Amino acid sequence: MKRFWTAVAIAEADGAFQVTLDGRAVKTQGKRAQLVPSRPLAEALAAEWAAQGEEVDPARFVLRDLADLAIDVIAPDRGAAIAALLRYAETDTLCYRADPEDALHQRQAELWDPLLAAAEARWDVHFERVAGVIHRAQPAATLDRLQAVLAAESDFALAALTTLTALAASLVVGLAALQPDADAAALWQAAELEEAWQAELWGKDHEAEDRRARRFAAFSAALDFARLARG
Repeated sequence: MKRFWTAVAIAEADGAFQVTLDGRAVKTQGKRAQLVPSRPLAEALAAEWAAQGEEVDPARFVLRDLADLAIDVIAPDRGAAIAALLRYAETDTLCYRADPEDALHQRQAELWDPLLAAAEARWDVHFERVAGVIHRAQPAATLDRLQAVLAAESDFALAALTTLTALAASLVVGLAALQPDADAAALWQAAELEEAWQAELWGKDHEAEDRRARRFAAFSAALDFARLARG
C-alpha cells in the first residue's frame, strides 16, 4: 500500500487522545475510533505513522496493533481475555523445574525464585513449584487472587499482558513487566532461561538467535506500550 497521508498530528477527544492523518482521525482495524488513554502513547503511535516510507510496511505498526487489540478484542470481551491469561498461571513456566540434581535446577532457582517470591509478596498468594513436567494444580485461592488482579487492569494493560505473557509462557513474568521499575532484559533472561541453557550446552544456532531477538523486540515493545498507556 502506498503512503496516503502527509501530516501526522494528535488530537484530544472524549478525554482521550487519537492520531490524525491530514486531519482525519485514525480508526482501528475493526473500524472503531482509536482512542488511547495517554498523550505519550498517542505520540508514539503518531511516530509510527510518521516513520513510514512511501510504501507502508504493516510490520512497523507494533504499537498500533497493540492499541487495536485493546480496543477491538479486549474491551468487547474482557472476561475471555482474563480467562486466557489465567491459563498461563495454571502452568506457569517459572513453576516447572528440572530435577534437583540437574545443574539447570540451580540456574532456574537463581532466576525464577526471586520473581515468584516477589509475586507472592505483592499479591499474598502461593505458587506450587514442581520438579519435572507432571502438572500440579495451583491453589484455587492463588488463581482467584490473580483473576482479581487482572480484572483491575485496564484494557490497554491487558493487551500488553497478552503479548508479554504469551512470549514468556508465564503470567508471573507478564505481570512483573507491568511494574514501574520493570527491567525488560532481566525479565526476558528469566523467560528465555531454558533456551539460553541449551545454547550454552550445544552451541548457538543463527536462526534460533534471530528468532530470540525478534521475540525480545516484541516483548520490549509490549512493555513499552504498557508504560506509555499509563502515561
